[in-house]
Amino acid sequence: MTDVHAHLSYPRAERDDLVEDLHGHRVADPYRWLEDPADERTEAWSAAQDRLAREWLDRLPGREAISSRLASLLKSGSVGVPVWRSGRAFFNRRQPDQEFGVVGVREPDGTERVLLDVTELDPSGLTTLDRWSPSREGELLAYQISVGGDEESKLYVMDVTSGEVVEGPIDRCRYSTISWLPGGAEFYYVRRLPPEQVPESEEQFHRRVYRHRVGTDPDEHDVLVHGEGLDPTYYYGAGVSDDARWLIVHGSPGTARRDSVWIADLAGDGELRQIVDTSDGYRVGAWVEPDGRMYVMTTLDAPRWRLCVTDPERPEPENWTELISEAPDSVLEDVDLFDPGDGDPRLVALWTRHAVSEVTLHDPATGAKTADLPLPGTGEITALRTVDQRTTRDRDKIWIGWTDFATPPCVHVYDHATGEVSLEQAAPGAVELPEVHTRQVTYRSADGTEVRMFVLSPVAEPDRPRPAFLTGYGGFSLSRTPGYMASALAWVAAGGVWALPALRGGGEEGEQWHTDGMRERKQHTFDDFHAAAEHLIDAGWTTADQLGISGGSNGGLLVGAALTQRPELYRAVVCSAPLLDMVRYERFLLGRTWNDEYGTAEDPEELGWLLSYSPYHNVTEHTAYPSVLFTVFESDTRVDPNHARKMCAALQHASGSDPAKRPILLRRETEVGHAARSISRTVGLATDQLAFLADATGLTFD
Repeated sequence: MTDVHAHLSYPRAERDDLVEDLHGHRVADPYRWLEDPADERTEAWSAAQDRLAREWLDRLPGREAISSRLASLLKSGSVGVPVWRSGRAFFNRRQPDQEFGVVGVREPDGTERVLLDVTELDPSGLTTLDRWSPSREGELLAYQISVGGDEESKLYVMDVTSGEVVEGPIDRCRYSTISWLPGGAEFYYVRRLPPEQVPESEEQFHRRVYRHRVGTDPDEHDVLVHGEGLDPTYYYGAGVSDDARWLIVHGSPGTARRDSVWIADLAGDGELRQIVDTSDGYRVGAWVEPDGRMYVMTTLDAPRWRLCVTDPERPEPENWTELISEAPDSVLEDVDLFDPGDGDPRLVALWTRHAVSEVTLHDPATGAKTADLPLPGTGEITALRTVDQRTTRDRDKIWIGWTDFATPPCVHVYDHATGEVSLEQAAPGAVELPEVHTRQVTYRSADGTEVRMFVLSPVAEPDRPRPAFLTGYGGFSLSRTPGYMASALAWVAAGGVWALPALRGGGEEGEQWHTDGMRERKQHTFDDFHAAAEHLIDAGWTTADQLGISGGSNGGLLVGAALTQRPELYRAVVCSAPLLDMVRYERFLLGRTWNDEYGTAEDPEELGWLLSYSPYHNVTEHTAYPSVLFTVFESDTRVDPNHARKMCAALQHASGSDPAKRPILLRRETEVGHAARSISRTVGLATDQLAFLADATGLTFD
């Protein structure tokens, strides 16, 4: 711990005597006034916290070395897997000196040009690209952009040849898929209703699926396809088969991991009919391939997923035939039909075995495995793609997006004729990588469950206790996989240990792994995290006084629960864009879309679950809490920054630790949100976070 701070005094925060009786529970909320960002008290308190955090963070040692190392590691740039449309290859690439990746196109003759660079649209760096989708003929490009981190996704359409914008903006397209019809004149997409047409506080809900004709006024001419009268929190996705006959719509309420599916015969009556209902309680992904069959990936009777097939004219679950069975130790992530043009098509299946990617080929008639694709190592496949039906060359190739802890995103190619996988395109920047030893270990959680964890270190085996950085997520069936992480490499390069466990609540071991860490079982996630920390200590990698933890969003909830449940186990905490008040989380932004994951305070039993671990409600006075840095983003439209404000005030009031040795700080950013940001802002945030953890745990950056 540095001695540059001899004294620290926290800004005053009024503690209101507010206690509510909720289903028989006496629930105190002394800092509710901090929920209102426009309250004069909130504004003054936030400004004082800004000054305090900047004064502390700017004086931390090693900041220049950290920033330089991070910037160097991010100068690798990145390259994405091409999307093929009628001989044109569309791709995303970031050069070493670029703040954001650009969308480019490679013509059939091999020439390349940039189509979309958001820094040219907005040199300030506040505009981000959310999604893009070329038309089937490759003549048009739909893209969605947001400004200032709001993730609002305004939709535009560009003429690929001329670069002219021929459509847009169409607003309220957040999280919208784009499914083009042949000819490029029309597409299906998802758009929210106007705010004036929905109840107050529901402006982020009420999505609908529309059919849109390019160049027409969407408010006047869009055809409503689906969504009227259904749960207002539904998210939708729409897809059209290659022959343009079948429209399939997927939907789920909020982030609930149960799906509804509808299908329409566009060559027939065009009416959507439901084939799966959310009340059935399983996941489904369905699509029609050029071979005319409907493929169905599902967790029905298979928590690690399986693949079935059926006739799209008889798409009901009772007509599904299993093609690729559930694996005992791997999760089926994706399947695509691969037709190499030799009359012997294959299914290409992407799996993760304990979070590590694998690819297999299968006979589409029987589902039998015919080959394992050789991959570069232990890592993560970011995408698998083949050419589309209108592209005649390279039909015998599969493009593989690849990364691992020490490899920036690059592209490999599988050649069906040779059976080999080779590097096609490396990340464009040269990077000096530190020596990193990577291992995946297994430990036991409190209830005896085996949990796996990646450990990165500068040495092959523990030689002495080192400063350690432990992170995790454990929610929403999302998996943390072994991809390139500049912060992890910078930490290890300085001599530290970095660790990532696959916590229950995530998707690393399938849907059962997810459900074992949600709702009434949420404590399993926290137990898994505590056990990971104890394993690192018992193995000799670190000590409790050298252990820093970090998490964001649902991972912010994770580390918030960790520091309140086991304050003695952790020396320092970075808690980013967190959920922390689990009694009132549903009242703000997208919160009510998460109640299937956590439970609702409206239900007496579920309120009990939430109160048992809600970090804000489990802060106790005179406890020796670790150092804590909250990082929040004022334009965040997913998790309200009021969670961090309230928790910061509560900890500053309650902590029995010396604030000059174990500070509680709140770092705010404006005009940036929950997700994408520029490289320079990424470096700025990570520099503060790493410097804070390094200072607390004794790691020195030179």
